[in-house]
This record gives sequence, structure tokens and C-alpha cells, in this order.
Amino acid sequence: MSEKLILFQGDSITDAGRTSSSDPFYALGCGYPLLTAARLLYEKSHTQYHFLNKGISGNRIVDLYARWKEDTLNQKPDVISILIGVNDVWHEYQDHSGVDASKFENMYDLLLKETKAALPQVQLVLCEPFILPIGEVLNHTERWMTDMALRRVIVKKMADKFDAAFVPLQESFIQESEKLGAGYLLSDGVHPTPAGHELISRQWIKYTDIL
Repeated sequence: MSEKLILFQGDSITDAGRTSSSDPFYALGCGYPLLTAARLLYEKSHTQYHFLNKGISGNRIVDLYARWKEDTLNQKPDVISILIGVNDVWHEYQDHSGVDASKFENMYDLLLKETKAALPQVQLVLCEPFILPIGEVLNHTERWMTDMALRRVIVKKMADKFDAAFVPLQESFIQESEKLGAGYLLSDGVHPTPAGHELISRQWIKYTDIL
């Protein structure tokens, strides 16, 4: 039986409560990493999957880079999934500690270069950051839309450059919100509800070749 370690990285959307609980049962959190792991374990029983969730609430690309060696490279995963970008925008509006688009791109590029150098056979999965115009996004809505669009372009560019699977999410959230309502998917315009996490998980599986 083959073995494969899948590691999820990112901010609170990936964290999904896992760092706020001391119970090992919640090591994957209660969001899309758990949903994705559950489906893979159920449908691909011939592969011995192991999963790690290393997402940390509040992280920007610079925070992710600062802990990358310890929390990612040293784990020697076969698959690394990254969802990052919303805090690089949000923190600028909150306390002027955001990361501008050019630095976001440079840091993401450096992070992936170092990853491929350390783990040349690793499979990368880059998830598109997303928002919907409710809750927090109603503050500075036009800036949110512009700044997040820039990050989405950068993530797609990184996926193309580093031969990574790209998981598109923004358009799916828009389409589903037109049927279900934005608040049904993202509680504050940023953080997914259970239905929003299911959407991410389905897109993740659809756009990777894991299944």
C-alpha cells in the first residue's frame, strides 16, 4: 500500500479552529482540510493517506514564510496545499500591517522556489483567495475587490510558473452565492460557513489529481 502525506497550509480559513483546541481529534480543524481528508480516506482506501493541517489564523504571506521550514519543509510532505492572501489585504485595512501586491508576489515566489529546491518531487496545490461583498468586505468594498483580484492573478501566475495544481474558488463562490446567498457561504465575507468549506473541498478535489 502506497503512502502519501498531504499538508494544508494557510490562515484561519485553513486553520478552522484546529489551533484553538487541545484535543487531538481536532488536529485537522473543522473546515475544508477535514472534509477533504474524509473523502480521500473513504474513496481511496488503497492509498495510505496521512494529513497535516498547519494553517494559523491571522497569517499573511510573510508569516507563512517565516515558519515555512519548520511547519512545512521539515515535515517532508508529498503534497502541499496553500491558501493564503486575504489577510495581506485585510490587515492593511485594520491596522496598516498588510502586504502589498508586489511583496506578496515576491514572497510567494521565494517560498515556492525554496520548496522545490528542498522537495523537488512535491506536488503543489495553490488555492485561489476569495471574498464576497458582505460583512467585513462592505468596509472598503472597492479596495477589497481590486486588491483581492491582484492576489488571485498572482496565485494563478505562481501555479503556472511552478507547475502546481490551481484551485479556482472566487467564481464558484459568486455563482453559488447567487443561488444560496453570500451569507450562506461566507459568514463575514471572508470566513466560510460549513457550506463554504464544502465548496472549497469539492473544488480542491476537482482540480487536483489526488482522486
